[in-house]
Amino acid sequence: MFGKKDKDGLTKERVTALLSEVVDPVLQKNLVDAKMVKDVQVEAKRVRIQLELPTPAWEPKALLTQEIQRVVGAAAGERAVELAFGADVKPVRPIGADNLMPQVRNVILFASGKGGVGKSTVAVNVATALANMGAKVGLLDSDIYGPSIPTMMGTHERPQVTGQKLVPVAQHGLKLMSIGFIVDPSEAMTWRGPMLNGALIQFMRDVEWGDLDYLILDLPPGTGDVQLTISQNVKVAGAVLVSTPQDVAIADVTRGKAMFDKVGINTLGVVENMAYFICDGCSKKHHIFADGGASRIAKEMKVPVLGEVPLEVSTRESADAGKPEVLSHPESEASKAFFSIARRVATELAVQASKVTAKPSGLKIIQ
Repeated sequence: MFGKKDKDGLTKERVTALLSEVVDPVLQKNLVDAKMVKDVQVEAKRVRIQLELPTPAWEPKALLTQEIQRVVGAAAGERAVELAFGADVKPVRPIGADNLMPQVRNVILFASGKGGVGKSTVAVNVATALANMGAKVGLLDSDIYGPSIPTMMGTHERPQVTGQKLVPVAQHGLKLMSIGFIVDPSEAMTWRGPMLNGALIQFMRDVEWGDLDYLILDLPPGTGDVQLTISQNVKVAGAVLVSTPQDVAIADVTRGKAMFDKVGINTLGVVENMAYFICDGCSKKHHIFADGGASRIAKEMKVPVLGEVPLEVSTRESADAGKPEVLSHPESEASKAFFSIARRVATELAVQASKVTAKPSGLKIIQ
């Protein structure tokens, strides 16, 4: 009834009770009440705990690991405390057969008001970081006129066709699609708006994306046809605005936020790219493009700053080499920023999804 006891009296129930003392700082619930504890096994030489997180990129994961080791480890004696993590990513917006991508749980837009701020670099590295942490991720290059994903991800493979669907190109643990995989890179795209919109819808509807936790859309700069087409055809979980700190880029962030507000898309926050440069000689931060511009505008727009990415030569070199910075140099300051941004975005979406699933359905049970 009370579980199998070992010589020191440690039981599954005792370990579960200890886990109820560990509080998740984001959900403000203990692990048991948050339904994260899926299995506990007490063995002669180890205690095995299986947890299920709201996302593989759950921001407090490292903190929870440390706290569990402390609390359970104190009672486990000479036993090793072994943790195994799973994840169940929920959609922020309802998905179904009427959706262009019915198996994609969360669509995230990466946007910028103007070009040249490194939006694609941020999108590629955040997507790769999410996949590296265990999420099922797709990356769609929505910039028909200037596709950069093939170069940044190091593949120009042509997608295969199965039935009536295109099969995404697999690279670095992600599923990819870009017009750059289909059209000769030297060919200039001279399509008018309707053709562009049609191609974008095909890349969403006619691609076998399969079961994905996140599909990241790398949007072209501005607030034009592509942004409107997506807002009208896709249930978007949220948008990330990318900017440099300088005033000319910040002004366009404001317009980007206004556009998303008009079409009912939630802005998750702002990423300040090329925020500073650390000199090899003096090891000081140099704010080449001004200081704190994204922080100021984020405060005015009442959205968070998701992260500040430093300007590093290796980030550019990694993009040119076709291997994202988070894989090429995972310990660089830029990579640390990308991983942090990925965790913040995924955690925020998980919190939003938990609020949606927690809402009562409105159905009455007749007894």
